[in-house]
Amino acid sequence: MPTIIGMPTQRSARIARQNIMEDGGGGIKICCCRLFTCVNLNFLSTNHGLMKISEVILGSCCQTLLVRFGLESAADIGQAFNTFLTTVSSCLLTSSLLLFCYLISTRTFNLVRQSLFEIFYNLCACFMYFSASFYMGFTTSFWLYPKFELQRAYMAYPAMTAVYYIGFMLGIIHGIDCYLAYKFYKGCL
Repeated sequence: MPTIIGMPTQRSARIARQNIMEDGGGGIKICCCRLFTCVNLNFLSTNHGLMKISEVILGSCCQTLLVRFGLESAADIGQAFNTFLTTVSSCLLTSSLLLFCYLISTRTFNLVRQSLFEIFYNLCACFMYFSASFYMGFTTSFWLYPKFELQRAYMAYPAMTAVYYIGFMLGIIHGIDCYLAYKFYKGCL
């Protein structure tokens, strides 16, 4: 098959993206040398990197609030607590592993990001966060709000309210990440 010079192909576009992420040699430049050259810090400045960082930070906030303030009210909330904790734990672990792998290896980013795994993972995470947040929002309003009205120092209600709001934000972020992964899969990014 003849190659037309000047016509970009999907392969050349992916190679160009890879070269952009590898510019600077990786690692941290101190004076005249580079340290930790296996770390790809350029990834953190891309849209994909910002998505993964926000998924990990917001997921950590949710999990911390759930464990710190939700355990004492788990009997009142019921299955909504367990559902949200399972959702945030599984998605946080997967996002953390992906972020770590993408920081260590540009090749891993290019191979995993262009596979179907990222699309389906983010789609499932989006659905799980939305459904767990709806459930948590209902049970928080129905069971914890009356206790909060009686005793203003009851901290479980504001904490669980923050949890399901952050859960909705995480659902939106995973939805956007799913769309970006799909565009990357199709070779549009």
